[in-house]
Amino acid sequence: MKLKSMAVAAWLVLCATGAQAQEVVRLGNLKFAHYGAVSYIKEIAPKCGIKVEEHIFAKGLDVMQAIIAGELDVGTTASEAAISGRAGGAPIYVVAGFAKGGARLVGRSDLNLKSIADLKGKRVGVTRGGIQEVLLLAELQQAGLTASDQPGKDVRLVFLAYADLNQALLGKNIDAMMQSEPQSSQAINKGFGNEIMKPYNTPIGEPVRTMVMTEKFYKERRPVAEKFMRCFVEATKTFLDNKATAEKYVREVVFKGQITKDDFEDAIGNSPYSYDITPEHIQTTTDIMVKTGVGRMSRPPVAKDWVRTDLLEQAKKSLGVK
Repeated sequence: MKLKSMAVAAWLVLCATGAQAQEVVRLGNLKFAHYGAVSYIKEIAPKCGIKVEEHIFAKGLDVMQAIIAGELDVGTTASEAAISGRAGGAPIYVVAGFAKGGARLVGRSDLNLKSIADLKGKRVGVTRGGIQEVLLLAELQQAGLTASDQPGKDVRLVFLAYADLNQALLGKNIDAMMQSEPQSSQAINKGFGNEIMKPYNTPIGEPVRTMVMTEKFYKERRPVAEKFMRCFVEATKTFLDNKATAEKYVREVVFKGQITKDDFEDAIGNSPYSYDITPEHIQTTTDIMVKTGVGRMSRPPVAKDWVRTDLLEQAKKSLGVK
């Protein structure tokens, strides 16, 4: 009987271990100031009843590729990468919006560029396929300016990675850049860049950064998805309610001392943490992408078919967040 009891106990331990292993959530994230609250999820995940494995990517399209490859359950990105990913067959739902804004048009400090019209005849750096490219092209179209990475247009586009834009502006290899945060704030605070504008006067308004879940995770691991979403809301509420915690975590853990207090404050001032997103915002962004040619989608997705905010609303209600 004793041996039988030991065998049963061992079987129960194995079952518990297996159940615990199923509680792991694979998260794809980017290294920007306004992605900090999402990164913080892994710190509080144990008390949410899950374990979060965070994987950092260079850009949102890389997150989409990892999702298509079956390597992630949840991913964070700007809306354009989520839209392009869905159009390209990524099995995802938009489930939340974790930050707003996060873009700035910055010119070289020695050129005295003051408006979008001043970009005529200039070289403007931007990351290809990013929301910054969508915003830049939308602003240029509104101003009646043409743009291309080839000669012959009003504005010469120079496609560079986010990490390379600041150095290109400092080295005077470009005249302006449409950059994310905190890099745009760093350029201004270090004196080699001046703000031309925050590009939020197109129909998109302030772009909302999207959190996406795979359809499989959303449908087949619903209890874990619910725990993860509650953890996201709790992490975001912590950052919104306690600025000191947010600053310390982003500056010391995410950026390991590479950004200053001013960099953080300016960055978050231009990209505040948030929870919400709407099908209307995603549809407007999709329509602008089609109009500007970003993503080159043969079949643009219809937002109402893949924006699912029920988990978010449930999590906010359970935590008393409005």
